[in-house]
Amino acid sequence: MDAFFASVELLRYPQLKDLPVVIGGSRFTPQQEAALVQRWGSLADRPLAAFERLGGYVGRGVITTATYAARQFGVGSAMGLMKAARLCPQAILLPIDFARYRAYSQRFKEAILALAPVMEDRGVDEVYIDFTHAPGGQEAGGLALAQRLQAAILAATGLTCSIGVAPNKLLAKMASEFNKPRGIAIVWPHDLEAKIWPLPCRKINGIGPKANARLETLGITTIGQLAAYPAHKLVQHFGKATGAWLHRAAQGLDDRPVETHSEPVSMSRETTFDRDLHAVQDKAELGATFTWLCERVADDLQHAGYSGRTVGIKLRFSDFRSVTREMTVDYLLQDAATIRRLAGLCLRRAPLAQRIRLLGVRVGSLEEGAPPPEAAGADQPVAALRGVTPDLFGGL
Repeated sequence: MDAFFASVELLRYPQLKDLPVVIGGSRFTPQQEAALVQRWGSLADRPLAAFERLGGYVGRGVITTATYAARQFGVGSAMGLMKAARLCPQAILLPIDFARYRAYSQRFKEAILALAPVMEDRGVDEVYIDFTHAPGGQEAGGLALAQRLQAAILAATGLTCSIGVAPNKLLAKMASEFNKPRGIAIVWPHDLEAKIWPLPCRKINGIGPKANARLETLGITTIGQLAAYPAHKLVQHFGKATGAWLHRAAQGLDDRPVETHSEPVSMSRETTFDRDLHAVQDKAELGATFTWLCERVADDLQHAGYSGRTVGIKLRFSDFRSVTREMTVDYLLQDAATIRRLAGLCLRRAPLAQRIRLLGVRVGSLEEGAPPPEAAGADQPVAALRGVTPDLFGGL
């Protein structure tokens, strides 16, 4: 999907079309929406002067996404909002509304499945689609079906997308970025030298910053250079599995099927605070956030139909050092109260001398289905745990 979160927001605020807009920082709540509607009559009538500007932001939040107009200033996803404010202070800053994004995600995927039922869900804004046996999937090299998919998604959501069509997932992923926004790119095997090899190695999905830096030390900066590098030397530098994969990827080879169903390993939620928080001095704020994260993870589990046996926490401190703690129980759980209680026990085993930059909660060892009614904690409301949870963020 093209700048998905930002595009969804532009449906709500059409007056922001073609303006630099950044999504990030705080979360948009139903109460905020009700207040805005009461004041302006409709969200579409909210004047530009009433929107928060990025230049006035102070805090430690990060950008979730940005419109293409904002990206022209060098602003992009995962960038700190303070840094983005220096690059594009005139950009409009909107809070995140995950519930709305998930609803639109479901709608665009339903539109795809109506035309091409073999689809792999890759998150809120991306999918892989197998064109092989889909009606019209081989017509004009996939162009005809890609155009129908774009039209169906636009009709169902009012949103645009970009599609890459190729013999495998590796090349299709790369091709989907070629002509954004509203683009369709088709890559054939004979296009490898002209369209793929000139690209930087980072364009291969799976080559991260560390691997890219190691490749650069070998004088490898483009996919073509990687393709020409001897396979046995890649194995020497990166190990047997990774070296072999790098060689195959540079040749445009990928035999992974489109998976229509995959089991999640875990579900987690985390948040980065606008300022570093102290475990004692900011106990109330940390405790409220801790409970909120547990509630969100519980909601995710129940919505997806999973239960887990392992609860863990993640802390990142002011010096960017991270620690994790977890515990596994002999019963299934998916309710916020039990997650909160066990996460609190994990917290007691974590060092809390430094100020906290990030806090996260995770549930793993997942199984499909809800836990039996007799599972521990299943009948306890979250409110019953506030103030009595055995952790250092208690006293809510």
